[in-house]
Amino acid sequence: MYKILEKRELNDQVTLMVLDAPLIAAKALAGQFIIFRIDEKGERVPLTIADYDREKGTITIIFQKVGRSTMMLGQLNEGDFILDVVGPLGIPTEIPEGAKKVAVIGGGVGCAIAYPQAKALYNSGVEVDVIAGFRNRDIVILEDEMRAVSTDFYITTDDGSYGMKGFVTDKLKELIDAGNKYDCVIAIGPVPMMKFVCAVTKPYGIKTIVSLNPIMIDGTGMCGGCRVRVGGKIKYACVDGPDFDGHEVDFDELMHRNSAYRDIEQHDREHICRLTGGVRNA
Repeated sequence: MYKILEKRELNDQVTLMVLDAPLIAAKALAGQFIIFRIDEKGERVPLTIADYDREKGTITIIFQKVGRSTMMLGQLNEGDFILDVVGPLGIPTEIPEGAKKVAVIGGGVGCAIAYPQAKALYNSGVEVDVIAGFRNRDIVILEDEMRAVSTDFYITTDDGSYGMKGFVTDKLKELIDAGNKYDCVIAIGPVPMMKFVCAVTKPYGIKTIVSLNPIMIDGTGMCGGCRVRVGGKIKYACVDGPDFDGHEVDFDELMHRNSAYRDIEQHDREHICRLTGGVRNA
């Protein structure tokens, strides 16, 4: 059982929780994730470790309430317990050897993943430019936290209600064309966003790392649900990633796979589970 020590609403749809998880906190590194299960009948849901405190034995998770499990998680409060939290899982983000300047780009809730990566780079002495993109001002999250671990911090909004009007790719290209020499770009967010970031950096020959979010079930590489094609080879995000060379990822195939259950998720209709022979709500 994992106790919820702190709960904070970042906006109408996104929640931050701090969990008592000393064994996970002792080994967690930027880029890794956990899989939680609310109760014995709950599904397994992966979430990135947004932060950790080894001394206090805590980890921080940030999630968007978009499905049944995250809705249920959002209904829990400080002092409540989550049944299972497994982690840390995945390969930590590798700081490029010899890197002096890195751009970290987060899109929407992807900023929850971009933040720990920017923090790890900044604390290691790397010059870090952070670009955070949102649809509008109302859904901006982690602004103060990201600003604190940035050499330079930029916000873009689709509608221009805050920061620069436009997309993160517009700001990235502007910074590159202005003479910023990035040794690496790290992008985390919606798949189309990561795809277009890679399209911007490729002509400049800038190494680009993306953190992928395919459908994931067991987190151990056994189910194959999170397979992605990278450099023409099949990889599994849970054990080979979640970070990959963005210039080698087949984003079109990834988007197609991620949409496989869209109708079920949107309509929340009953689903017959062949593994158990029972009925569960998707």
